[in-house]
Amino acid sequence: MNLVDRFLKYVKFDTQSDELTNLTPSTPGQMVFAEQLRKELKDMGLSDISLDDNGYLMATLPSNCDKEVPTVGFIAHLDTAPDMSGHNVKPRVVSNYDGSKIVLNEKENIVLDPAQFPELKDFVGQDLIVTDGTTLLGADDKAGVAEIISAVEYFQEHPELKHGDIRIAFNPDEEIGKGAHLFDVKKFGAKWAYTMDGGYPGELEYENFNAASAKVTFTGLNVHPGAAKHKMLNSIRVATQFAVMIPRWETPEHTEGYEGFYHLISFEGTVEKTVLTYIVRDHDRARFESRKRELEHLCHKINCEFPGCASIEIKDQYYNMREKIEPVMHIVEVAEKAMKNTGVTPIIQPIRGGTDGAQLSFKGLPCPNIYAGGMNMHGRFEYVSTAAMEKAMLTIVEICKIVADEAK
Repeated sequence: MNLVDRFLKYVKFDTQSDELTNLTPSTPGQMVFAEQLRKELKDMGLSDISLDDNGYLMATLPSNCDKEVPTVGFIAHLDTAPDMSGHNVKPRVVSNYDGSKIVLNEKENIVLDPAQFPELKDFVGQDLIVTDGTTLLGADDKAGVAEIISAVEYFQEHPELKHGDIRIAFNPDEEIGKGAHLFDVKKFGAKWAYTMDGGYPGELEYENFNAASAKVTFTGLNVHPGAAKHKMLNSIRVATQFAVMIPRWETPEHTEGYEGFYHLISFEGTVEKTVLTYIVRDHDRARFESRKRELEHLCHKINCEFPGCASIEIKDQYYNMREKIEPVMHIVEVAEKAMKNTGVTPIIQPIRGGTDGAQLSFKGLPCPNIYAGGMNMHGRFEYVSTAAMEKAMLTIVEICKIVADEAK
């Protein structure tokens, strides 16, 4: 199987994760996909293949060097985002894209339009893989899975290329923030690793948001509205008052680059009880802590006006991996050199989000993130360039060659 055929096969597995099941993996389709991958890795002759009950699949391509070379790992996730269906994905290859609109679904008038997505123009002349407009594609992160396995296969087909032990892993539930929770770093045994989970060709990331969730609960008092004066406390109205106390310019739609934000992701309520759920993000740790304190302060202000009405629960989710990567910056430099060797210009920038690599870095496995090529991820307009996937696969190969060459 070549890289494209492998990817087209993988996206047909329904692996959409679900944060409500409280299971690992959160959906059975992820284990079905992992079992298929285990069989494929076994057929390829890899060693140390393991698939645990939680859906974490690991394997090794043994070293072919006669010297000691650091073990490098490559990681991708099995699941697709809960944001849109991943069931019955129908991928289609658009050959030699000409820069015009791509009709994904004529019946439903779903069109991938460069006027709306100008990055399409960067892929003129390349083959694109798109959806039929009714599902996401799943390049996030089945492109990464396909690239890693294809890179391993490339080394098997070119035994003259020297490399150390290459560890690969595929984990569940990245899209719901749990991908690294049960990842056994000691068992994986790599000196460092890379997640193949970025988007635009050339992306190389070792900074991400510090992240927390905040649930603010407002308790009201309901009486008949005709007799409510000086008695009713409408928790919906109080919650709305709290929401507008958050500066609107510190929200996702008004921020970019290193700017952090508060993001209201859920508002559920009745007169008696309303719950607001926020995510809090900032690259700077001090500002991140300040944002959490600000939410607690606003909750206190509400309680000064409506005693006992508001309570808040804040939970940290992950931290900026920069502090763990900077002491070993050579691993970023290796990836940068590898990209240049494949003719790709590295784009080193902060992630306005998080990856499994952030949590893994704090578990002792430094883990920058490399592009996999997917664009417009998590929705019906997702697409991927086959040329970008090929370059990402070759970047993996180049990283392993560089590490072997530089080993003493």
